Amino acid sequence: MKYDLKIRDKVFTGGTHVMAIMNATPDSFYIGSRLGDDAVKRAGRFIADGAEVLDIGGQSTRPNAEKVGALEEMSRVLPVIEEVRAAYPDIPISVDTFFPEVAEAAVAAGADMINDVSGLAYDGMAEVIASTGASVCLMHDRRKSVFTDLFTDKITGLKKGVNKLLKIGVKCDRILLDGGIGFNKNNFEDWELLKNYDKLIEEFPNYPFLLGTSRKSMFGGEVADRLAATLDSTATAVKFGVLFVRVHDIAENKAMIDIFGRL
Repeated sequence: MKYDLKIRDKVFTGGTHVMAIMNATPDSFYIGSRLGDDAVKRAGRFIADGAEVLDIGGQSTRPNAEKVGALEEMSRVLPVIEEVRAAYPDIPISVDTFFPEVAEAAVAAGADMINDVSGLAYDGMAEVIASTGASVCLMHDRRKSVFTDLFTDKITGLKKGVNKLLKIGVKCDRILLDGGIGFNKNNFEDWELLKNYDKLIEEFPNYPFLLGTSRKSMFGGEVADRLAATLDSTATAVKFGVLFVRVHDIAENKAMIDIFGRL
């Protein structure tokens, strides 16, 4: 796979790279991802372990999580973005939000990418992406969809989002796609999507994909015991030519990428 995805001053052309999860939340499903007061220290460790993008979020999107408003989300993510940007001026930073006002403020604070799990569901988000020049990770959420077929839904939804972005002036080399594992009707669909992620990639030959499976409930058991299954999914990502994996455990996933990348 050959791409030219631009995030900040970096261009990602191929291979599989690591996006680190940094949760400025008290209720993220994996305790190990909650930053507490050590955001800069954690960022430094993630970068040293091989993370090439840091994804900072202020709202848990796990099932049944309590939703917080835009102001609360801003109060959580903006200080972290500012601190990390000051400490690491060159690292690309993504903000995980579906609120356009949070996205705009985050870019002003130093973020370079908007990771929107809602697929532009909130009015004004596409306009913020276009006006700020930020890169975007566009995800498809199927949980409330009326489509019966999984892949018809994914392809239709992602194409709609891409077309909306292009129409408003977002450049194609700023767009990263995410099929949305964990945002489907059930775990069976999550597994079906993971095993056939290459179907999505084939439908969008000009756009790179991100895979987000890290420690998710589809793997069963306790959250603490899901690393091995996550690493297996990262190996699948390498096989399919996925450009990014979004993960909690940076060093372990980077090692898996390096091993399978040499095969």
